[in-house]
Amino acid sequence: MQDSWQSGDSYEYYMGRWSKLIAEQFVDWLSPRPGIQWLDVGCGSGALSEAAIDRHDPAAVIAIDQSEGFVRTAQQRLGNKANCKVGNAMSLPLDDASVNIAVSGLVLNFIPEPEKALAEMKRVTSMNGTVAVYIWDYAEKMEFLNHFWDVVVELDPGASALHEGHRFPDSNAEQLVDTFNHVGLLEVEAAPLEIATHFNDFDDYWKPFLGGQGPAPTYVSKLEDSEKTHLRETLKQRLPVEQDGSIVLYARAWAAKGRV
Repeated sequence: MQDSWQSGDSYEYYMGRWSKLIAEQFVDWLSPRPGIQWLDVGCGSGALSEAAIDRHDPAAVIAIDQSEGFVRTAQQRLGNKANCKVGNAMSLPLDDASVNIAVSGLVLNFIPEPEKALAEMKRVTSMNGTVAVYIWDYAEKMEFLNHFWDVVVELDPGASALHEGHRFPDSNAEQLVDTFNHVGLLEVEAAPLEIATHFNDFDDYWKPFLGGQGPAPTYVSKLEDSEKTHLRETLKQRLPVEQDGSIVLYARAWAAKGRV
């Protein structure tokens, strides 16, 4: 089953609130100087570009995604503060050494050839510029997705290969550092970024899975109504619910950066 990544609005409801929090931590960790040229590869709904604009005063931001739907959503979100365009991460539509910093958020593990994408980011970044990415730690600490997939696989063992913790076991600091080193980036370092994912109640947790954007919602969209109800009720029984009905789970992303 192919992941669906087309609707920026649906993705925003599913993952956007969490990607915004992680993006803010990420750009602050980079500590970039103001007034530089940014490139956001796989910009999605624009959370990373927005964090860079709001917190670090870039001279310009180019945001690229292969999905026309995401590009439209990002452009609406960012207005005239960024130039959003359709493009492929493995063949970026930019000249050599045309930006000072190339970043990518929550995307690298979904790209068929991640080393090629990183090499492209390096190509378009100027000497002494920065290439940096972050990805969710699916295997170890992405609790709201792992709870979902653990129940899915219990009910449907054939779905095991779809479990993002199984699909992306190497989404960790060691693999990121190795990949950065392999493409020739210098002074490579990695760091964890952690957030709490707070849901007001079970419906606040469940409804984002109904939007059809991303691996888990794509899976739910293919279920019969009875299967969907069974999954929903089983999840409701398994999640750790606070006395006020809220649900607090934790998520970690791994970030890496290197110098060109």
